[in-house]
Amino acid sequence: MPIASIFPITDPTWIFFLVLCIILFAPILLNRLHIPHIVGMLLAGVLIGPHGLDLLQRDSSFEIFGNVGLLYIMFLAGVEIDLADFNKNKNKSFVFGLTTFIFPFAIGGLLCHYFLQMDWTGSLLVASMFSSHTLVSYAIVSRYGLSHNRSVNMAVGGTIITDTLSLIVLAVISQLVHGHNDPHFWIWMTVGVMLFITGVIYLFPRIARFFFRTFNDPVQQFIFVMAMMFLAAIGAHIAGLEGLLGAFFAGIVLNRLIPAGSPLMGRIEFVGNAIFIPYFLIGVGMLIDMSVFIKGIDAIIVAIVMVAGGTLGKYLAAWIPQKIYHLHKEEGLMLFGLSEAHAAGTLAVVMVGYELGLFNETILNATLVFILMTCIISSLAVEKASRQLVVNEELTSTPTNKGDDEKILIPMVANQNVENLIQVAMMMRNPKLNRGLIGLNVVYDNSSPKALEDGRKCLLQAEKIANSADVRMQTQSRLATNLSNGIIHALRENDASELILGMHKRERESDSSFFGPVTLGLLAGTSRQIILVRATMPVNTLRRIHVVVPNKAEFEAGFFRWVDRLSRMAGILGCRVIFHTYAHTWDVLSRYLATYFPKIRAEHVISAGNSELRRMANEVNEDHLLVVVCARKDSISYRPAFEHIPEQVEEYYPNVSLMMIFPDEYAEDKDSPTLFDPRTIATHEGYETHKGWLAAVMKKWRR
Repeated sequence: MPIASIFPITDPTWIFFLVLCIILFAPILLNRLHIPHIVGMLLAGVLIGPHGLDLLQRDSSFEIFGNVGLLYIMFLAGVEIDLADFNKNKNKSFVFGLTTFIFPFAIGGLLCHYFLQMDWTGSLLVASMFSSHTLVSYAIVSRYGLSHNRSVNMAVGGTIITDTLSLIVLAVISQLVHGHNDPHFWIWMTVGVMLFITGVIYLFPRIARFFFRTFNDPVQQFIFVMAMMFLAAIGAHIAGLEGLLGAFFAGIVLNRLIPAGSPLMGRIEFVGNAIFIPYFLIGVGMLIDMSVFIKGIDAIIVAIVMVAGGTLGKYLAAWIPQKIYHLHKEEGLMLFGLSEAHAAGTLAVVMVGYELGLFNETILNATLVFILMTCIISSLAVEKASRQLVVNEELTSTPTNKGDDEKILIPMVANQNVENLIQVAMMMRNPKLNRGLIGLNVVYDNSSPKALEDGRKCLLQAEKIANSADVRMQTQSRLATNLSNGIIHALRENDASELILGMHKRERESDSSFFGPVTLGLLAGTSRQIILVRATMPVNTLRRIHVVVPNKAEFEAGFFRWVDRLSRMAGILGCRVIFHTYAHTWDVLSRYLATYFPKIRAEHVISAGNSELRRMANEVNEDHLLVVVCARKDSISYRPAFEHIPEQVEEYYPNVSLMMIFPDEYAEDKDSPTLFDPRTIATHEGYETHKGWLAAVMKKWRR
């Protein structure tokens, strides 16, 4: 059989195998050549496509997977974006969105009309291609962990504005060519867009919260998120918008329900980056016919004009906001790089223009070359900007103190909601330290084999949850005659900094202890921080955090540790955190938050003292988290009224997610200060104001 008769490959198994080989080996090869992966995927598509070696035809699989990949890019941009930064930079995003539409549109229209001798209708349609862009290089941003950068947020927000305006131009020209000048059409389109946006904003979060609270199967949750993404894309298409805008809106509204670093986020990123997005890039490459350069000078001229004009327009559109908002040159390069790539919107415009007879084959082929070149320029620019921004962040950010003793131990028992404990621990851990978690199961030494097996299954489940979020977990199983002593021994052997464990559940009416014997034994046997958790619903669906802080809590040695943990958790959830505390405590607390966690939405309510839990009863809803900061006896902030906290919690908050924190009672004397070391605060603004309380903290710290 002649080899030529084998190609193009039509067998689905061989098609998928060849695509997977490209996805696997292209990054390995390109890393050696210092070429971004995205460029490799595009060039691989050119090479194997019908206009290259003709190994594969661009069949329906590339259309389906490619469309999913495009929606995935926009959805990930919405899910990964830092909403606090996005709100902070929304005006900048609006300005960039206007500049990145106006400048390329004006340059494109003038070049096409006066240089390429096109009529104004076709010129404006090509100009709309210049203005629209696709976040093809966003995968590079995600890989470098720069989704929080302000220039990235500006680019993502600007994408929605410029793509919407470009698609409106496409819709207007398309309707004019078809002779639809009826104003009723535009009225209904406006109504449809408003209904779509309203439905996504108000219905999607409520539906998602209900689903996540009802179903905790990871596969079901992933399928649900994908279904919501496609539903939003369909809704946008029905409303007259492009589906990619719907996917982005879905990502924005589901952002807070899919925390960064969660197992669900890990699954979403893995599937998108491993399959769908590479499929989309390869499929785009297969559209490109490089032979147009040897068929005639016209296609070459048109391609050069389009690449030069589009690149110049996008560069000016990024340069102006850079100067207005005093961005660093790397941030300006990031703006340009993310907005330079043209793919989805450009393909939609050129195909519509070709079908309407406004474009000939020369424009069509030149546009495909335009897509390839802009994607290459975009990926190179974003790769360079990302590397420099990472270096700059390391030089300017607050250094992570290697002396930080963070090591979280999580005692677990069988038949317990392990997932919520692991979620809380992963939200509180410092990802910059990149330290794993320690899962512990302690059973009585005379326990049955079934109890031992149940404990091992519990640890295996915890390890799977942590690994799915790319977090290392060390598991330990031990026997003990006393459960609390077993946990304390494990705490000391592992030199753990704190404990996170589930709250005691009363099994019998005769059980009069709120905390249970194990917790009471831990409180008496260790001075390390203990966090008790009672989650009545999935942690990622919580909408607000209320923190009740006792008087003089700032004098405790473990004050900054629990503030750090809660602040990190609030930042990941993206929810508002309200501190119910005294004015002098809030003064210290607010300075710490302004220095280390300026992005979280923190508020302050003056505490009513011993009656604060009773006063708050009407403010705390079932989808809120109540955090009560307690204290051990003989500590500075301890009050006899603390003995009544269990009664108040049971009376006023029986169905509310609860967290009770017992801070470190003593701080160990180390050679180098840690993040929680009172000496660190000596560098804060207002140090002179707080020398009094600092002296007291230092005295206790040295104890």
